[in-house]
Amino acid sequence: MGQHSVTLNKIVLEDWSAVHSWARLPEVCRYQSWGPNTELQTQEFVGSAAKAWSDTPQRRFPYVARIGRDVVGMGELHVRSSKQRQGEISYSVHPRVWGQGIGTEIGRQLLAHGFDGLGLHRIHATCDPRNLGSSRVLSRIGMEYEGRLRHTALIRDGWRDSMIFSILEGEWRSGT
Repeated sequence: MGQHSVTLNKIVLEDWSAVHSWARLPEVCRYQSWGPNTELQTQEFVGSAAKAWSDTPQRRFPYVARIGRDVVGMGELHVRSSKQRQGEISYSVHPRVWGQGIGTEIGRQLLAHGFDGLGLHRIHATCDPRNLGSSRVLSRIGMEYEGRLRHTALIRDGWRDSMIFSILEGEWRSGT
């Protein structure tokens, strides 16, 4: 953990092939409603993510995560309500670097952007209850488990529940 310096850069269309290197893998999208992606699906996803940087008002802040020049994952901060100062984070990491603290670092940087950059009050995230790696990441970055929402997504093996985690600006500031 923490041996890598992870930088977040605004996603651009040219990142699609790096993103596709994991978006096409069944183990990466096992708990997601998307994927495994075709090249076209990844191009369309990255295209719409890149375009989000020029939306007004901007609601999506999608990044690729790099170690050096190597794209190893991505993360997104989504403003769900500017008026209520609510946001959501999500991330994915290439399986060849799973377990190295990269998801944790992406999550921390997304929270910093949400609280310090955008002045949000509450940021939440969801994950499949079977996705232990992701729930560990969310706990590690200071998010608190709030509960379980039933049948939130229809995926390849049936309906899946979502665990929901959140952190409030005061908790972020006090480092709890």
